Amino acid sequence: MEKVVSCETIIVQLPTRREHKWTGLTEPIGRYVLVKLTDEVGRTGWGEAPALKDWGGEFGRYFGESPSIVRTVIDTYLAPVAAGIELGNAVQLHARMDAVIKGYPYAKAAVEFAYYDLTGKALGVPVHVLLGGRSRDRVPVTHSIGLLGVDEAAEEAARVVGEGVRTIKIKVGVDPKRDVEVVRAVREAVGDGVDLCVDANEGYASPGEAIQTVRKMQAFELKYVEQPVAGIERIAEVARAIDAPVMADESAWNAHDALQIIERRAAQIVSIYTTKPGGLYKAMEVAAVCRAAGVVCNVNGSVETAVGNRANVQLAAAAPAVTLSCVVPVSTPAEQLGDRIAGIYYRDDLIETPMNFVDGAIEVPSTPGMGIEVDEDKVARYRVDG
Repeated sequence: MEKVVSCETIIVQLPTRREHKWTGLTEPIGRYVLVKLTDEVGRTGWGEAPALKDWGGEFGRYFGESPSIVRTVIDTYLAPVAAGIELGNAVQLHARMDAVIKGYPYAKAAVEFAYYDLTGKALGVPVHVLLGGRSRDRVPVTHSIGLLGVDEAAEEAARVVGEGVRTIKIKVGVDPKRDVEVVRAVREAVGDGVDLCVDANEGYASPGEAIQTVRKMQAFELKYVEQPVAGIERIAEVARAIDAPVMADESAWNAHDALQIIERRAAQIVSIYTTKPGGLYKAMEVAAVCRAAGVVCNVNGSVETAVGNRANVQLAAAAPAVTLSCVVPVSTPAEQLGDRIAGIYYRDDLIETPMNFVDGAIEVPSTPGMGIEVDEDKVARYRVDG
């Protein structure tokens, strides 16, 4: 197999369709780091770190990674150890990265995505084959409603359901009274045939506040309640007191976190990211732990551009534990976007062809690597300095 010869980092900023916020977020989405790996014969692989300084584990357990931090970590530490590694050996890539610097999973994930993309192209197989095979042909999409006004949230929810979405996630956790009202309004707008979930992003002040608020929301039928409070032991309190299943997100970064959640019976669902554990290889470890314990999963993310979202789709296709609808964008270049908004968070994107969205789901691509080619002209257009 050929070897990696170079690693380039690029920061981009995509224009958003509308402001998309959640509890605790203080900067816009879409300003992220791309990684471009090149091998000995000139093939390229692409990865992405959707790094946000406000996004980290509970109680400072893990730390936010800004674009500038990610770029520094990759350029200074990860690129030198990636250079010279033979394709097809993700175990060795992770061993090298973990030996040279502790932590920084988003930076490591970006390098690893590009490595898997490159390996898949070299072998002529899609990345999900490298992860063990394809568990599903389509990935159902959950559309995320950010911290919008009540009427705006209801209007957007009705529109995306009309475009085929069957699961909607509503961001909450700022004001309990508003949160109950927005769930009520969205349920009225979409009717009974759509799954509704809420995500507080650790926003409620105490388990008691979360329990009181969710009990009022449950009249409108909730599929699950995502990360109502901070702390594995505190979400366990909520899980014991409500009927709807609880999903762990901020509490669940890696396989060890998943073990602690399972031991404490803190959640029935774990949200798996490609990035939080440090890449696809380690995300599959999280999925394996959850499957062994009977914990169901979805794939979630940080509203990636298409470069990183390609990895989301590959993971959701490969991991048997991922049985729920996934909170992933329907990445679409401006030229093919039209007026559709289901799964759309950006006005443009960085791939040559759009993800194929059929009956509320993304069809898993079967071409080599991540499956959809990166548009380097778009990368150049949206490139920014630091």
